[in-house]
Amino acid sequence: MNTKNSNAFLRLVKIMDELREQCPWDKKQTIQTLRQLTIEETYELADAITENDWKGIKEELGDLLLHIVFYAKIGTEQNQFTLDEVINGVCEKLIGRHPHIYGDPSNEGKLVNVNNEEDVKRNWEKLKLKEGKKSVISGVPTSLPATVKAMRLQEKAKQVGFEWDEKEQVWEKVEEEIGELHTAIKNLERAINNEDKVKTQQDVEEEFGDLMFSLINYARFLQVDAENALELTNKKFIHRFSLMEQAALKSGKDLHSMSLEEMDAIWNVIKKQRSVK
Repeated sequence: MNTKNSNAFLRLVKIMDELREQCPWDKKQTIQTLRQLTIEETYELADAITENDWKGIKEELGDLLLHIVFYAKIGTEQNQFTLDEVINGVCEKLIGRHPHIYGDPSNEGKLVNVNNEEDVKRNWEKLKLKEGKKSVISGVPTSLPATVKAMRLQEKAKQVGFEWDEKEQVWEKVEEEIGELHTAIKNLERAINNEDKVKTQQDVEEEFGDLMFSLINYARFLQVDAENALELTNKKFIHRFSLMEQAALKSGKDLHSMSLEEMDAIWNVIKKQRSVK
């Protein structure tokens, strides 16, 4: 970190100290009250990244950095840890998990050979297990959104070789899951009593989840971020739906009074206008 960066960081730490002493709101905060705010800030950063909004990314990174300093301040007050310990802790972790750059202390500091990023990931997971992790997938947070969690679980399973070789194999699995979902739906339609309906509805939900998991896996093979791809589609839908509402109002109608065919006609016009652009 150069002097300019150091001064900027120390300025933030000083402001945090002042706020914690003098501001009624900042004085009241705990790690529990900050938790939800931190989650919101993280999602705001994710939104800025999806939009490729560099100005927004810069601002949201600052907000997250503030939260890190805030947690460290509270940790110091509670005699749990200091900001220095947080920073030095991650430094030691990075050095220890990059033996191809800093050397392997268990092997006289010799560099570990890696050929590509996949070798780096595999070494990372091996080192985590040596550090005491009980499972390759134990580091995936339980509170992650389901799509992101599925991607992380699949990535971690890949590091031990639990992975298809070709994307065509993954697509075959997707088609297999589609067939199983169709079978579950047919069983639900044939269910007679409530007990059977409840069980088959559960089967439909399970098979639908399996299909989504397989599609997320296929997205990885296409080098597509499934979470980001879905969010882009959400944003596209919001934009087109808003335009459809505006078009309906201009024609003197509202969506409640329009048929699906009428709405679909406007929707298709909006889609064509976008494709022309």
